[in-house]
Amino acid sequence: MADWIKGAIKRPGAFKKKAKAADMSTAEYADKVLKKGSKASTRTKRQASLAKTIGKMRRRKKAAKEMLDA
Repeated sequence: MADWIKGAIKRPGAFKKKAKAADMSTAEYADKVLKKGSKASTRTKRQASLAKTIGKMRRRKKAAKEMLDA
């Protein structure tokens, strides 16, 4: 895990817990929170943005691995 990610995650699992309380996946909840007009707190919006960024990194890593295995 990159050092900047370790520094960016202040409350591990907090965003996932919020998503599960809303009965959504983290990606679905992030989309909802980041929609224009959302009344979510600034902290939750930042957590959503970070969750989306980490999700993109994870997809790229998976795709690169599949290319190497092929």
